[in-house]
Amino acid sequence: MTLSGDAGQPRRCQWAISVPDFYMRYHDEEWGVPCFDEGRMFEMLLLEGAQAGLSWRTVLARRDGYRRAFCGFNPERIARFGEADIARLLADPGIIRNRAKIEAAIGNARALLGLRDKAARPERALTDLFWSVVDGRPRQNAWRSHDTVPATSSASDRLAKELKRLGFRFVGSTIVYAHMQACGLVNDHLVSCWRYAPVRAMGEAIAD
Repeated sequence: MTLSGDAGQPRRCQWAISVPDFYMRYHDEEWGVPCFDEGRMFEMLLLEGAQAGLSWRTVLARRDGYRRAFCGFNPERIARFGEADIARLLADPGIIRNRAKIEAAIGNARALLGLRDKAARPERALTDLFWSVVDGRPRQNAWRSHDTVPATSSASDRLAKELKRLGFRFVGSTIVYAHMQACGLVNDHLVSCWRYAPVRAMGEAIAD
């Protein structure tokens, strides 16, 4: 079921009002909007990987900390991080201080640079890879209940397998599907949510 906010407020996806201070603005302005910006695609890949085993609230609250600690999510700079940088990050309370996730973020920056070396459009290598699994068009779902929204799909399964082959880590199908939802490769707003129709219109405009 979808819940409303206060009287007169638009209806939103249930998760968006579970912790309004953290989720509502993100839901209303970012989540599900088709993204073709390479920088944000990489940012979300690192943040979704950091979420593994945790709540999205935990990561979202540290987003600015990640942006600062990881050089604005610049893959060229992150790829050059060494042991001194890992030690610095492990001591940084503004991020999740998990060595495996920190090392994966560095490895993913290096994997992205490797992907760019082989890509027809290096400046959009990650973006093109993600959008290829949906043929460049957002998948328009029509979920009526939060309980029916899937955690994975056949597309996220394929993409996770390809990312792992390319050397990316913390990119299981669940993480990849969450990235696809966030960056608008799928429209998983509930049909009762006020954002469903605007996000659908954005996707249909791309398809045209």
